[in-house]
Amino acid sequence: MERERHMSIVTMRANLTDSDIRSLIKGPSEDERAHAAHKICRCIDEAELSPEERAHAEGIIAIMAQDAAVLVRRSLAIALKNSPKLPREIANKLSRDVDSIALPVIMNSPSLTDADLVAIVRACPPNKQVAVASRETLSTTVTGAISSYAVSEAVERALANDNALFDETGLDTALTRFEGLSSITTAMIYREELPVGVTEKLVSMVTGELFDHLVNNHELPPQIAIDLAMGARERATLDIVEQAGRQRDLPKFVQQLNLNGRLTPSLLMRGLCLGQIDFVEHAMAELGGIAHQRMWLLMHDSGPLGLKAAFDRAGLPPRLFPSFKAAIEVYHSIDREGVARDRITFRKRMLERTLTLFQSVPKDDLDYLLEKLDASALQVERVAI
Repeated sequence: MERERHMSIVTMRANLTDSDIRSLIKGPSEDERAHAAHKICRCIDEAELSPEERAHAEGIIAIMAQDAAVLVRRSLAIALKNSPKLPREIANKLSRDVDSIALPVIMNSPSLTDADLVAIVRACPPNKQVAVASRETLSTTVTGAISSYAVSEAVERALANDNALFDETGLDTALTRFEGLSSITTAMIYREELPVGVTEKLVSMVTGELFDHLVNNHELPPQIAIDLAMGARERATLDIVEQAGRQRDLPKFVQQLNLNGRLTPSLLMRGLCLGQIDFVEHAMAELGGIAHQRMWLLMHDSGPLGLKAAFDRAGLPPRLFPSFKAAIEVYHSIDREGVARDRITFRKRMLERTLTLFQSVPKDDLDYLLEKLDASALQVERVAI
């Protein structure tokens, strides 16, 4: 019976001999058995097998997997690590072997199912968790297990692979388990796609280049977009605006921003939300190529048609106009109420009104802010006045 099994394998490839089979089973040295194992595995992998031949091949693979010599088992693992002909049972057995045998199989074998990979993540040491995370593709089932049970290196490795699929639960779990670990948040931010809910959490966790990449490359919920108007970066920008205004340098400052391509619609909108009306007037006059006094008349003393003409003259995106108009109306209403005009009180009231108002503004009206929010803020801070 054993010989019939061997002969069936021999018929698969002309260059596989009885001597190879005997060397595998009875070879006096592990080098000889390892050589035979490698040759047989290559033949099995390349051959077109009938169901009967496949059963015989799996029997021979099982013999190799039980060999006492690490070199023989490693030959098996290396030769069939990418092959669907490696039986699932043998793949799982090899995945529990020493690292030189297990890691190539864990990282590559198509025979391992999601359930197998999850079991490895939950039961095996960190190096094997990292091996699972290093696979070319991963399902949300496996990444969920990695987020929940694996070491940080494995989580980071999976996050860095955009072919490793994560659902929002898996990402949230990773953020919770490794809160404050910059390598995890960095890898997450640089993924091609992130759920809005995860982006919302990350906004408050990072600064600098990571912050810029996050808001410029991932979708933000409208409320977060508006909330960012109150952040430190916007305050720093508006401090520059206010300083320029106090020194009567506002027109020059606005001109310099425009010359450097930094007088963006999003910057104007943020300034308007924070009550920086002088800055917005000068900025729109600069963009429209008209005198400040004429722009002031269009914005404040010519009715809604005048405001639309001013908006269009400045070349601002049409879909931003409803939000812009609403913010101007808030400004006018506060002005008519005679609210104290000290900077802090007025800004507080302006913010309260605009934030409340924008919660009901259609999402499309704020698309520009959502797509470009803060793209210029960091650059504005660097402008030399």
